[in-house]
Amino acid sequence: MDVKTNPMRHLDRLGIPYRVHYYGEEALGGMEVATATGEDPREVFKTLVMVGSPRNYYVFLVPVTGGLDLKKAAASVGEKSVSMLRQDELPKLAGYVHGGCSPLCLKRPMRITVDSSAEALDRIYFSAGRIGYQLEVAVSDLPGMMEFSFADVSRPM
Repeated sequence: MDVKTNPMRHLDRLGIPYRVHYYGEEALGGMEVATATGEDPREVFKTLVMVGSPRNYYVFLVPVTGGLDLKKAAASVGEKSVSMLRQDELPKLAGYVHGGCSPLCLKRPMRITVDSSAEALDRIYFSAGRIGYQLEVAVSDLPGMMEFSFADVSRPM
C-alpha cells in the first residue's frame, strides 16, 4: 500500500501494530464501511467531533451500530450540552474531512472519549484519517496511542 496517513505514521513511530483496511474512495456511512470491509459492525467505530460551551471541542468514538447519546456525551465531559461540529469547521479544527476523521493526530488538541462498549472488545476499527481507509488496532493498545477515557456515551439505533 502506498498511502500513509498521519495516524499511520503516528502508530509507526510509537511501534504500535495496526492493520489498514481499504474500502474505496467514496465516503460511506459506518454500517456501509463495515459491510464493505467485512468487519464486525460492533467493532467499527465512528469518530464524531462535538462542540460544547464555550467552544470546547470533544471527540467521541461510538460503534456504528448505534449513535451518540448527546446527554450521556455531555455529562461524560462535564458539559450541559454538546452538538455536532459543523462540517465546514472540521478541516480547520481537526485537520480532517467529513468521512475521514481520525481520533489520532488531530490538528487541535481535543478531549477524546471512547464508548465503554469497546472495553469488551479485542480490537476496534476507526478512520485512518482519509476517506477509504480504516485502522484496525487492539483495544489494549489504545492507551499507548492517545489520551482518552471510556464512558457510556452511545445509544442503539
